[in-house]
Amino acid sequence: MRQLNRLNQYQRLWQPSSGAPQQVTVSELASRCFCSERHIRTLLRQAQEAGWLSWHAQSGRGKRGELTFHVTPESLRNGMMEEALKSGQQHNALELAQLAPQALRALLHPFLGGHWQNDTPTLRIPYYRPLEPLKPGFLPGRAEQHLVGHVFSGLTRFHGNSSEPTGDLAHHWEVSSEGLRWHFYIRSTLHWHNGDKVETDQLRASLVALFTLPALRQLFNSVQHIEVTHPQCLTFVLHQPDYWLAHRLASYGSRLVHPEQPFTGSGPFRLTVFEPDLVRLESHEQYHLSHPLLKAIEYWITPQLFEQGLGTSCRHPVQIAIGEPDELASLRLVSNSTSLGFCYLTLKQSPTLSEIQARRLINIIHRTTLLHTLPLEEGLITPTQELLPGWQIPQWPEVSDIPLPEKLTLVYHLPVELHTMANQLQHYFAQQGCQLTVVFHDAKTWDGCQKLADADIMMGDRLIGEAPEYTLEQWLRCDALWPYLLSAPQLAHLQATLDAVQTQSDEHARQAGLKAIFTRLMESAVLTPLFNYQYQISAPPGVNGIRLNTRGWFDFTEAWLPAPKS
Repeated sequence: MRQLNRLNQYQRLWQPSSGAPQQVTVSELASRCFCSERHIRTLLRQAQEAGWLSWHAQSGRGKRGELTFHVTPESLRNGMMEEALKSGQQHNALELAQLAPQALRALLHPFLGGHWQNDTPTLRIPYYRPLEPLKPGFLPGRAEQHLVGHVFSGLTRFHGNSSEPTGDLAHHWEVSSEGLRWHFYIRSTLHWHNGDKVETDQLRASLVALFTLPALRQLFNSVQHIEVTHPQCLTFVLHQPDYWLAHRLASYGSRLVHPEQPFTGSGPFRLTVFEPDLVRLESHEQYHLSHPLLKAIEYWITPQLFEQGLGTSCRHPVQIAIGEPDELASLRLVSNSTSLGFCYLTLKQSPTLSEIQARRLINIIHRTTLLHTLPLEEGLITPTQELLPGWQIPQWPEVSDIPLPEKLTLVYHLPVELHTMANQLQHYFAQQGCQLTVVFHDAKTWDGCQKLADADIMMGDRLIGEAPEYTLEQWLRCDALWPYLLSAPQLAHLQATLDAVQTQSDEHARQAGLKAIFTRLMESAVLTPLFNYQYQISAPPGVNGIRLNTRGWFDFTEAWLPAPKS
């Protein structure tokens, strides 16, 4: 990048005197900029023509000339960034910003939040980590799950905070009387992001590929095959009824991609840039539902801000700020809520840990001050006595005369709050004569964890999507945790019970059946919730239409910016 090189050289000229006039030789300047004397004369001439500095040379070799600066490197960088953004060169802007990490916060400030750039309403969100590739199937991160829902479409979808699916690529569907044939009627006006018309055969091919993923195959194990029964109709043939099918197809993990172009979808936004430092979405002009009011969404990935403690879009991943990240107090709190998702603890009953001992451990967690005295940021978590609203944990009598095992092993994964929770458990259990060995699995899920077989206790985080009950059903079917937590007969009984629940056509009956399963897990001291998070989003004035969804983000299709006054 030529501008970056010029700015870099200008910074080297400026630095020795911090911008004060200098008496210096050409040889010294060339040494400072690691170039020849001939090249430094060219650089000085170019900078003088641009109005950055004045250079008055003295005749004679080794004579000192006078170097006077007219602009600061910071103001040059800011101007270059603005020009790069106006011309759509976001990478150049970020590269310029990263030149001086110590000044990055101040430099990014004017460009974050909502802006009209060349008559284009754009929302820029600084983010604290690189994003994982967007691909079909389950993804561990909330941000990635949220983006998948905007880039790709499913046959069905969840609208807003409704827990009932509605049409997406399919405008509606019909179910046969015995529940074994589901007909999804496909819209005739669908287009991929590359402009091609969406063909029903392509959707079938994308679904077939999706079902080859092990976790998705488990989720859709009732599907026998899929047929194109009409150019605008996909038919699912089941070997047993599954009245969660429309919910499964609406899940973010079931979004469909172009069968030959894995990053091409048909959602409201198309992916135009996906790099470690920048992710850019642009609205899809041929989208089949309501069109977004914003033209572009950009994630500016600035981990160096996080590393230097300067603030990012996230004070914590559940607390998002749109705009100046280091001045959260000056931003208005747009929306906040308590997450339905929760951190949980599970106990594997074995000769090492009996059910009565497991109950005592759970009582230690919920009947002491343990959860209420975690040394965490105030307002971040809320200890809970419910798995979901109305799904209460059991109340057992105190059994303090039951001794705990001498040794137990705890395995846990992210989020980071569980580090603190693990330390607290070690302290409390030690008071009861139990030595707790703690093992951390550095990931957001149990996938690939080699230590589960040795664990007596596991802690993790369960994200909840738009349909809470269905999300928990999916958790029981697909999570790698359960085969290690339950014995083979218990796991087989659980799966058979889930199969029986899914055959209930009445939604309330399915939810009641699922609640009964989790109630039994809690009553047998296999599972207990720990705490929920406090989601919140802050934004500067002028960024409108922001409302928290169940994942702690907001619908990009609803956000909007008022038109500029001038």
